[in-house]
Amino acid sequence: MKRFENQVAIIVGGARGIGKAIAERLVHEGAQVSVFDVLKKDLAELTKQNTSITTHIVDITDEKNLQDKIQNVIKLYGRLDIMVNSAGIVGPTNTKIQEYLLEDFQKVLDINLNGAFNITKAVLPQMSKQGYGRILHVASIGGKEGNPGMAGYVASKAGLIGLIKGVGKEYANTGITVNGIAPAVIATEMNNNTEPETLKYMTAKIPMGRLGTVEEVAALVCWIVSAEATFNTGFIFDLSGGRATY
Repeated sequence: MKRFENQVAIIVGGARGIGKAIAERLVHEGAQVSVFDVLKKDLAELTKQNTSITTHIVDITDEKNLQDKIQNVIKLYGRLDIMVNSAGIVGPTNTKIQEYLLEDFQKVLDINLNGAFNITKAVLPQMSKQGYGRILHVASIGGKEGNPGMAGYVASKAGLIGLIKGVGKEYANTGITVNGIAPAVIATEMNNNTEPETLKYMTAKIPMGRLGTVEEVAALVCWIVSAEATFNTGFIFDLSGGRATY
């Protein structure tokens, strides 16, 4: 399929893991893709693997730099149709709130929530000008149901879900959709630093009894950000192997 021919996409946090799988699938289906990330080595490797993807070193907590890089993409391609944000950090795990440092909590929120706010705000002017756009954020089932020992992560993802729902309603009649996905545990590099006890707890809650794959995430995301998905906005799509309860 070539669902994304003549469309331009920015994938934030696309140097590896879920974001990389989404970027590669969008390219395969015809999109011009720019990847934003802070992981220089991974970006360089991605460029080697797929020369049709442009890469940019971007810290989404730096609002000015972020806006400049988005304008560079728009100048290069003349438009912007899709933004997928998969940037995020887990922060401390298996850590009770009494031992959870405020500086760690603030760092997780700064990237996972404030960064999502910045990138959403920054892409909307061009999409509004076009009268069309697809915005999607990677949230988490933990943001809906909570995971113990991960106060910063679950709070940031719960806040992100609220942001998606609110902005989705703000732009519901503009041709721009704003949605999110709530995966359970996906097999990615990000989980390499998760405490084994925490990972075991989260996996045990999945009725399918396994981790999800990045390819499964990319398949769902690419439908949500396609022109086929016209009547969904402000919604959180579950991708949980049966874990989700609402």
